[in-house]
Amino acid sequence: MKFKMQKANLLANQIRGFSDFVQKCYQEKSGLILNHDKLYQVRSWVEEYKFQLLAAELKRINTFDWDEKYTLLLVGRVSKGFSIIERYVENNSDDLFILTARMHTLKHCLKWFSHEHQPK
Repeated sequence: MKFKMQKANLLANQIRGFSDFVQKCYQEKSGLILNHDKLYQVRSWVEEYKFQLLAAELKRINTFDWDEKYTLLLVGRVSKGFSIIERYVENNSDDLFILTARMHTLKHCLKWFSHEHQPK
């Protein structure tokens, strides 16, 4: 169980890092992002799906004890928003390429929990 808690906490850190990175890129008007309207759309989805709140809650519930049911519920909510953002970034990769590395890492972390839903 401790290993699952560590995976959940690592996922929470990755979600928080992705959310902070999107916010930082938007606020600093980075020269790497050519079309800031597209970045604004990603930022809006991050806020709409409450990635920072979900990351904080995921971290909170898995700090001392493993709560599988609630963890999987939160991961499902993150996955729902992430899939929309992922498709959008793939379709606009010329403008949003800077997000692809963080998204790849987050996608890999989300896969850890998608396998737990699969029947054996």
